[in-house]
Amino acid sequence: MEMNRFTLNFNIYVGVMIRLFKVKEKQRELAENANGGAPTKKQSPGELRLHKDISELNLPKSCAITFPNGKDNLMNFEVSIRPDEGYYFGGTFLFSFQVSPVYPHEAPKVKCKTKVYHPNIDLEGNVCLNILREDWKPVLNINTIIYGLYHLFTEPNYEDPLNHEAAAVLRDNPKMFESNVRRAMSGGYVGQTFFPRCV
Repeated sequence: MEMNRFTLNFNIYVGVMIRLFKVKEKQRELAENANGGAPTKKQSPGELRLHKDISELNLPKSCAITFPNGKDNLMNFEVSIRPDEGYYFGGTFLFSFQVSPVYPHEAPKVKCKTKVYHPNIDLEGNVCLNILREDWKPVLNINTIIYGLYHLFTEPNYEDPLNHEAAAVLRDNPKMFESNVRRAMSGGYVGQTFFPRCV
């Protein structure tokens, strides 16, 4: 009986606190609007976390982030990667990021906008990076993803391919793979597929 009374009182207390919080929030919005400020759009938890991630970015010199839709749409942005070593040295590769409002509980959707001859990126721009799929955890962040993408260019992985043909060439004939990458990056054909210049 004593426990039920405690639970009831606690629930009433929580209900009152929630109502008070909502009233305070409404008063704050009204005050901001009265001061001539634009009505504030409530940010999703994903937006708040993304702001934090972006403010803490620590990218290598070979990576850059841009916001083509301006500061009003931080949930969609682009990252360019210019590897300074390895097979893809000198190329510039552009990735689009779409971040969900439930981020970081869901990994961003990442696509490669540059057509590239790569074992872990298919011709439609889908990226095979384990932290964007089954190994995603909310403690990971945008910085981690960008480093993961950069790592795909410095050490492509033929064991987990999306482009099986490129993976087989990398595995069986690394010299030919290097030649194919150079040809593709210079704007040329590899087999029947044309790759626009990206160097």
